[in-house]
Amino acid sequence: MIFADRTEAGRALAEHLSHLKDKAPVVLALVRGGLPVGFEIAQALGAPLDVVLVRKIGVPGNPELAAGAVVDGQNPEIVINAEIVAELGIPEAYIKSEADRELVEIERRRKVYLGDRPRTTIAGKTAIVVDDGIATGATTRAALHAIRRQSPARLVLAVPVAPADTIAALRVDADEIVCLSAPVMFGAIGFFYANFHQVSDEEVIDLLRRSQLPASGEAAATGASAR
Repeated sequence: MIFADRTEAGRALAEHLSHLKDKAPVVLALVRGGLPVGFEIAQALGAPLDVVLVRKIGVPGNPELAAGAVVDGQNPEIVINAEIVAELGIPEAYIKSEADRELVEIERRRKVYLGDRPRTTIAGKTAIVVDDGIATGATTRAALHAIRRQSPARLVLAVPVAPADTIAALRVDADEIVCLSAPVMFGAIGFFYANFHQVSDEEVIDLLRRSQLPASGEAAATGASAR
């Protein structure tokens, strides 16, 4: 399955999430790539949109391969890819140092994207965690663990594409997973999009602003948080 872009992927996912429309859904998108996908889902479900600030901890010399991930929060959540760490003999000191460095970038993004707006309440709601795709699952697992700590009534993972084995491994971390394509032979997320441009900070800010506007296009009377 090839998606034209993240917007098309989000609309396709929204059709498979319509059963959650009356379950007090909150859409939580991993930024930056998950935001355009999550925006479409939030619009279709009439749900608030917020962001999950999570950063990959890359292995030494190969930042694209995840040794783990760290996610924003009062007590930042660090999830280790134990198999990769053991195979490459990555020391604990390296993981801590990289986590601290990524937390600096997370804080920068939090200020840029959200400012001083209050965050969306998740407790007792149906939390739908969204990304544009999953590879190893390290960042996704970190996000799910962090959201679970906020006591949602139900935790749902929604992604357009991910490897079959990664989806199988993540089933213990979510109450429900909606994945449109789970090939055994995967490669990279970008292979499944005709347009897989890098999402900019400006695009994230614009989508979060638009998510707060009512259908009329006028400014919302109340500032629902986005993420």
